[in-house]
Amino acid sequence: MTLDSKLFDQIRVKPAGKKAAEKVRAPECMWEGCDQPGTHKAPRGRDHEGQYLNFCVDHVRLYNKSYNYFSGLGDDDIQKYLKDSLTGHRPTAPMGTNNSAGPRSASAMPSSLPSGRPRRVNARIHDRFNLFESGAAAAKPAPVKKPRTLESKALDTLGVPQTADAESIRIQYKALVKQYHPDSNGGDRGSEDRLREVIQAYKLLKQSGFC
Repeated sequence: MTLDSKLFDQIRVKPAGKKAAEKVRAPECMWEGCDQPGTHKAPRGRDHEGQYLNFCVDHVRLYNKSYNYFSGLGDDDIQKYLKDSLTGHRPTAPMGTNNSAGPRSASAMPSSLPSGRPRRVNARIHDRFNLFESGAAAAKPAPVKKPRTLESKALDTLGVPQTADAESIRIQYKALVKQYHPDSNGGDRGSEDRLREVIQAYKLLKQSGFC
């Protein structure tokens, strides 16, 4: 096929007169006194959703400037429309109601919330961190840590029982430091070895989490 073929021109070039035919098919502008093609759509307004008016470009601009969807509505109706638009104009039910079960009467509602521990919704729920414990259960002390060999010797060094809690260990440690410190013995350093043992025992217990 040569470049000057008529078939080639029909493929490459848009047929003449098509744009003019489209202009003829366009509806006439609906602005009074205008005979230009109405090539631009504009909404008819409220209660006519999905329906449009056809204007030329100049008159559609004028129409859009003066267009007011809420024309003819009072302030209360406008506020109601804006509120309903938040839910897509679909009906909503008040929170806490079950439409399928019907409204509950006032006598069926509990007069007050139960006291004490909240009801367990699911028996398989494990309250690992005691978030729902109350009263004596919440005040239950943590189990005493069982000492190992070195920790047991450290407790003996401080002179406290094997089941002593952290507060008892700290009180005993402070008392022994005060007892064996040279400043409490007129500068006598004869108890320095005993003081060193007490300090090392306390450090060991502290690192082990006993105090």
